[in-house]
Amino acid sequence: MTAFRYQAIAATGGKPQSGRIDAESLRHARSLLREQGWHVLQIAVASGESNAAQRIRLSSQQLATLTRQFSALLDAGLTIDELLVVLAEQADQPKAQQILAGLRQDVMAGMPLSHAMDQFPRVFPLLYRTLVKAGEESGKLAGVMQRLADYLEARGELNSKIALAFIYPAVVMLVSALVILGMLTWVVPQMVQVFESAKQTLPFLTRALLWTSAAISSAGIWVALALALAGVAAYYALQKPELKFRFHTWRLTWPVLGYLDRIANTARFASTLAILVGSGVPLLKSLDAAEGVMSNLKLQAAVGEVAAQVREGVSLARAMKSANEFPPLLLHLVASGEATGRLAHMLDRAAIEQTKELDRKVTAFTSLLGPVMVLVMGAVVMMIVLAILLPVFEMNQLVK
Repeated sequence: MTAFRYQAIAATGGKPQSGRIDAESLRHARSLLREQGWHVLQIAVASGESNAAQRIRLSSQQLATLTRQFSALLDAGLTIDELLVVLAEQADQPKAQQILAGLRQDVMAGMPLSHAMDQFPRVFPLLYRTLVKAGEESGKLAGVMQRLADYLEARGELNSKIALAFIYPAVVMLVSALVILGMLTWVVPQMVQVFESAKQTLPFLTRALLWTSAAISSAGIWVALALALAGVAAYYALQKPELKFRFHTWRLTWPVLGYLDRIANTARFASTLAILVGSGVPLLKSLDAAEGVMSNLKLQAAVGEVAAQVREGVSLARAMKSANEFPPLLLHLVASGEATGRLAHMLDRAAIEQTKELDRKVTAFTSLLGPVMVLVMGAVVMMIVLAILLPVFEMNQLVK
């Protein structure tokens, strides 16, 4: 049973009254109120139930799989009500079952599917709901869901590829740092007693190593604590919109990562706009939805400026060029698409080309980053070993 809050007027007249009723669905709640002699003015899921629904989430892969199944069942000729029952029966996760049951309740109550998805904003983002609404209005929901599944799978594959590409360098860096830290805090202090008993002048490299080891042993915990506090302070500082916007603007200027950030965002923007325009969504509404997929606030603001200029009658290509944030390839393909009336196709092509470029750059960057990290960490370890062995060599020379 679901709790609903309502506002209604008695059939005999009077002032509107508010209340709460438990029912299996929105339609069931309206029916119960009519039987009790009420004319319903407003009714919605109670706040507690709504908040619980808003906390439900699915992973990108789970949403892509659900969307693919939805498209296949629509192609098979099932109605939305029927396919929601089928999907709920085969769902193996309680969260998915709860989502599908909630959608079916609202659909059975006469609500469009896109509106029923509004109660799960974390599961179905604005882009998703906008496309579903466009599919409902055009009568091509099955095709839209298929394109949406392709889009979600491609985006998830790209994100996984980028994440996996950085795992090897991160593991190398972590292991090397732990090895160096262990040598400085355990091996070097063991050698100090030998050096002190020899009562000889130590080489500069060895003295520097001993000083570093002593500093880490005495102040390492405080330095780690200070870094942790600085990280927490930076995290809360970036919650402020102004500082976060400045940081995102600065991040775009980084030598390699800034370029990758820009390409990843513009590729996501192009692919999102392509599927929206190709599904019959008006350009202005498509730009509003595509703005939400940009993870960089500076580029997100640029899309907002583009939408404002398009609203005033400026062409999309000219508006994007004036924003001065989009790569030349994307601008040329958008201009060509507008001129030939194939904007969706050209946007899709631009997204494919930018995704390939991003893949090449990430592969090249990570393939170089791994060996560079190995060389740097190897050089540091070699210096530590050399600093330990130099006094031993000098002591052997004195013995001879």
